[in-house]
Amino acid sequence: MEELELYLETAKEMMEKAIAHTKVELAKIRAGKAMPNMLDVIKVDYYGTSTPLNQVASVNSPDARTLFVKPWEKSMTGPIERAILNSDLGLNPQNDGEQIIINIPMLTEERRRDLVRQAKAATEDGRISIRSARKETNDELKKLQKDGLSEDAVKVAEDKVQDLTNLFNKKMDELFNHKEQEIMTV
Repeated sequence: MEELELYLETAKEMMEKAIAHTKVELAKIRAGKAMPNMLDVIKVDYYGTSTPLNQVASVNSPDARTLFVKPWEKSMTGPIERAILNSDLGLNPQNDGEQIIINIPMLTEERRRDLVRQAKAATEDGRISIRSARKETNDELKKLQKDGLSEDAVKVAEDKVQDLTNLFNKKMDELFNHKEQEIMTV
């Protein structure tokens, strides 16, 4: 029985990782509002090392349409500007020598719909990961049954795995609904 609990715990961890990964992917999809965390995906060449932007500069948002990136070292202004330009965020940074100013453009209705489709695809990838975790766990349970574990114990464990799957799919739906609302709010 202890072995069954171990498999259930492993399945839960895999599903939690799917949720965490989906949150990261959804955070990359910008909703038209200037949020400092939208630059978290950017890596800057810091003396030959690829370093997250938030470790070489402070990022803040004085209003809903502007981000200020203030490097801790003045010499990093150029590399940070290049990293933002080369990112797939579609932002156009302006360097004033001291800091980098990023104006976030308003999103068109068509662009909002595209972003919702992106969010839907990211959450569907998460659901696939959850189903994959369920399948792997159920396969392991079937191996245990062949090795002599009772059919009833395996059935109970499979039901628990399905309950976990339903719970995590519900969490995935909540993530998508929240992101969709964020994107579609003008």
